[in-house]
Amino acid sequence: MLLIYTIKPLFAPVVEIYRTKKFFVLCTQLAVGLGFMGAALLMAVPGFMASLMVLLLLVSFFGATQDIASDGVYVTALGAQTQALYCGVQSLSWSIGPIVASGGLVFLSGWLHTNYFHHDPAVPGVAWAESWRIIFFIVGAIALTMAAWHSVAMPDGARSGNTRMSVHGARHALRDSLATFFRKRGIWAMIAFALFFRSSIGLLEMIGPLFMVDPVAQGGLGLSNELLGIIYGTYGLGAFLLGSLLGGALVTRRGLQPSLLLMLAAAVNIPGVTFLLMSIYQPGSLLVISAGVVTEKFFFGFGSVGYMIYLMQQLAPGAYPTSHYAFGTALLALCMMLTGIVSGHLQQMMGYVSYFAVAMAATIPSFLVTWRAPFHHNGTASQE
Repeated sequence: MLLIYTIKPLFAPVVEIYRTKKFFVLCTQLAVGLGFMGAALLMAVPGFMASLMVLLLLVSFFGATQDIASDGVYVTALGAQTQALYCGVQSLSWSIGPIVASGGLVFLSGWLHTNYFHHDPAVPGVAWAESWRIIFFIVGAIALTMAAWHSVAMPDGARSGNTRMSVHGARHALRDSLATFFRKRGIWAMIAFALFFRSSIGLLEMIGPLFMVDPVAQGGLGLSNELLGIIYGTYGLGAFLLGSLLGGALVTRRGLQPSLLLMLAAAVNIPGVTFLLMSIYQPGSLLVISAGVVTEKFFFGFGSVGYMIYLMQQLAPGAYPTSHYAFGTALLALCMMLTGIVSGHLQQMMGYVSYFAVAMAATIPSFLVTWRAPFHHNGTASQE
């Protein structure tokens, strides 16, 4: 599904040239909400898996388009200082979905399985399917509720004069957005920054939750899905929120350029050290494990703000800010996809301790690209 997010610059220009960013946010939120509810209904049909994968792929496309449009509202409706001031909240909003999904929804799926469907005498596996049907209904309802709220509360963002969409216009916008993107000064250093800044975090995010629930005999911490959900969905979420807000406050106070290396050191080093220590000592205390998750999420949130502001204020400015910002976030998705592909194989070959040591070594390219990251706009949203 991450593949859709890596190719979103190919359809981002349509969002740039047609109507308003808000229009696309509302349309795609409706599509995502109805898609998840359709997935829940589809899971009641025998042999649903192949059809479900196709439907979820389509939902991913609408989700990626919503990502483009909502980022476009933020980038085009706010000035540079306001972007920095609220980027902690924006970073939290951008990441709250995965945290809630791996926290609250995982807990709920396990609770439903244990309390309502565990004793179902039907075909093995149906209990989990029934649990996740309810989860999909909830996600769909949330998306539809958000669409209703955004129809009233969300600003339009930059408005295009186009009220008609054409293939020719979209093709021209795509060519022009690509050309102007690769003509930016220092573009290859910016691309390297966008791709490698979170390479270490990508390795941690994919394996961290699995490490938490794997049996102690296999090197994990032996948590249940319910406990994992509680820790990530409460303490982890709160720590991420606080870290994001403090990161935004730091950038507002000191500026992005003098803060970026400090934020990188916090974002990629401290979470890596935390997981490495937990894999070595395998603590059995929930208090210690919770403290480890809080540490990881706090510094992850703190550092992520710098990454997002850099994309907004250095990579995005120009004639196509929404499309160019989509390039940056697509590179992030590509990083997450590539680290996700290799992470499972590496962990199986090396075990958790060596794997988390490799994740620490992956901070080296992060520091190199951050050190060389160009600053051409001085924190402004100037045009090319």
